[in-house]
Amino acid sequence: MSTDDLMEIHQLLARYAVTITKGDIDGLLKVFTSDGTYSAFGDTYPLDEFPALVAAAPKGLFLTGTAAIELDGDTATGTQPLCFVDHATHDMRIGYYNDTYVRTPDGWRLRTRAMTFIRRSGAHDSGRPHAFERNGA
Repeated sequence: MSTDDLMEIHQLLARYAVTITKGDIDGLLKVFTSDGTYSAFGDTYPLDEFPALVAAAPKGLFLTGTAAIELDGDTATGTQPLCFVDHATHDMRIGYYNDTYVRTPDGWRLRTRAMTFIRRSGAHDSGRPHAFERNGA
């Protein structure tokens, strides 16, 4: 396991958290591969739908913990804890991301990111649909 690879992936994940917190959608898209996907709310969204998905979501602070990463050559998997704090209410959502990463000519990128929420009941689920509506839905 290369320390350089782990550091690069951790910086990639830090860029994800900082760019989404700041509303920097262009920076956010750069952490994914061109065929990247995000899964939550019972569905999987391709990268071209990500800007509208983010626009429809609540805004706030994305606090992420250190990811547990398993490297396998030019691919990797990982799980990263998340605490989201809504900017308007300071309500929190907690959970974790399950990720796949791939080494590209531009460095490590997220290929898939899937959100799992942890409920007060202790249940773990992909969330409830929110205000985002797909074209033609």
